[in-house]
Amino acid sequence: MPNPKRQHSKARARRRRTHQKLVITTASTKSEGSKAGISHRICPITGCYKGRQVVAPKVKKSA
Repeated sequence: MPNPKRQHSKARARRRRTHQKLVITTASTKSEGSKAGISHRICPITGCYKGRQVVAPKVKKSA
């Protein structure tokens, strides 16, 4: 496997690493319930989006 002839500078390595960031998803409270969730997504519990029923709500199976 080929190796670099010279060592990369610290600045070059740091410039490359500036784009490697972790993206934190922000949670906001919904108007339907008090539970926080990801915005612009259908609520998995109620099945609502923008105050409208979009899909049937998930029902937990009793054991």
